[in-house]
Formats: sequence, structure tokens, C-alpha cells
Amino acid sequence: MRNELIAANWKMNLHRSEAVGLARACRTMAATGRNGREVLIAPPYPYLAAVREALEGSPVLLAGQDVSQYAEGAYTSQVSAEMLVDVGCRYTLAGHSERREHSGDSDDVVAAKMRRAFDCGLNVILCVGEKEAERDRGEERSVVRRQIDAALGAVSREEAAGRLVVAYEPVWAIGTGRTATSADAQEMHAFLRGVLAGRYDTGLAEEIRILYGGSVKPANAAELLGANDIDGVLVGGASLDAESFNAIFAA
Repeated sequence: MRNELIAANWKMNLHRSEAVGLARACRTMAATGRNGREVLIAPPYPYLAAVREALEGSPVLLAGQDVSQYAEGAYTSQVSAEMLVDVGCRYTLAGHSERREHSGDSDDVVAAKMRRAFDCGLNVILCVGEKEAERDRGEERSVVRRQIDAALGAVSREEAAGRLVVAYEPVWAIGTGRTATSADAQEMHAFLRGVLAGRYDTGLAEEIRILYGGSVKPANAAELLGANDIDGVLVGGASLDAESFNAIFAA
């Protein structure tokens, strides 16, 4: 039985007091222990320490929004896996669609970030997903398979077990006016589970959580979470408001 994970990616939003207040609200929400669901927060880097303090003693997980592929050195603005661990993170995102789109993270870079994260003891939420043009050309399966294969090429079964989460982001359904139905999401999640089974084995594929990350809101959360192969959600804008995020958690 896979415990569902409700993950909040705050992106480049909020100020310190807002981040701390929202973290406290998430702490209260997670204390309900609804259906065994876990809660994870990925705040902006400057607020990681403050959010960690606000979450002290709670079950809420802390994550970095990204991680460097380098251990240390002259890499201005980058944050290493060691730094994330040192500040209290247990997880990091890697391969988020906005990193791929706006920061040029190639498949090779994402793979290197995965390797650094695992080497330093971090759990990883690997984000994969196709763009609108790729979807329209019928390339969605080949795109996400390529992304999975590249990212996990050097990740062993032992590392993936219990430490890997996959998040499917249909880029074509984020801010475009197009909508991914729960059936669309379930179809791709089932395909991804099959890809993981081919890379590792069916037993491990059944254990790995696959999240949905395409414009999740209170209105569609229950339907998405009710699908067989959707094991949680990666929430962007709707996670910036305590009431809406709580509604998603309680869906």
C-alpha cells in the first residue's frame, strides 16, 4: 500500500513571515493524519531554515526545489545536496518542468543532479512530462520514457526503493487553458509504472509513488487522488493558500 504524498512547491513566492505562517498551517493540517497521507513543503531557498524551525517536531517533510549537480566550488547561486541536508531537507525536486524550460536543465544535467542527491542521502522527486507540441505530435510516451531512462540510468534498485518519487507534469495542461482529465493522468501514470517495472521490476514499480503535478486545485484533487496509479499530487499555486492546500489534503 503506497502512502499518498501531498507536496507543495512554493516556487519563487512569499516572504519570510508568510512562509513561516503557511508552514505552521501545514503543520496543523498534517497533524490530522488524514488517511495516512504525508505532507511535503519545498520553500524558496532563503526560507528553508525558518520553515524547518516552524516545522520542528512535526511530520511535515522539507524539500529543496532543486539541487546542484556539483558537490562544491565556484558555482554562483547554486545549492548543493550537502547544503540541503545540512539545513534539514530530506527531499529535493529534480527535473521540474520550469527548470527544464527556463534554466536549460537537460536530461544529462537532471541525471547528474539525481546522482548527487542520492549520494548525499536525499530522497528525490523526479519530475517528468511532455510539452504541448510533443503531446500534439503523439510523442508523450517517448518523451517521458526518455526522461525516466536518462535520470535513472545510474540509480540502482536499492537507491530507488523507498527514496525515489516520480512526479508527472503535463506541461501542456499548465497555464495553457487545456485541461488534463483524471483519465489522461491515470493513463500516463500507469504507463510510467510500466516503465519503472521494465527498468527495475514489477514489485519495486508497485512501491514507487507517482505524483500528479498539473494545475492541481481543490476542485479536481479528489478525482485525481481517486485514480489507481496516482499516489499524491505536486501542488504549485494552490499550495500558497492554507485553505486551498488544506482542501486538497483533505480531498
